[in-house]
Amino acid sequence: MESIVKQSLLYDFYGELLTEHQRNVYEDVIFNDMSLSEIAQEQGISRQGVHDLIKRCDRILAGYEEKLHLIEKFQETKQLVTEIRELTQKFQETNDRKLIEKIEQISSDIIDL
Repeated sequence: MESIVKQSLLYDFYGELLTEHQRNVYEDVIFNDMSLSEIAQEQGISRQGVHDLIKRCDRILAGYEEKLHLIEKFQETKQLVTEIRELTQKFQETNDRKLIEKIEQISSDIIDL
């Protein structure tokens, strides 16, 4: 299951960098849950060709993440925003000004990502 989530995230961030053919086949496997045989028949290529194409796309998408780190930055930002929300909630309850300083620091950290 984790593999599918990872593939989906990679595709969401970098899928547009694949060729149209690669995108079509990758979407059929990841999002449409089609078998390699079904895709092979639909695309007019061998089952092994579909398998190889999927593996190549996985490597290409992973390579983009290794270079650009967009998913990593997205996940860090998401975690920091969650922390800001929690601190904001605590501030509303306590009116502790130190929490505002912490929120400002986290905001700066997000900008620096």
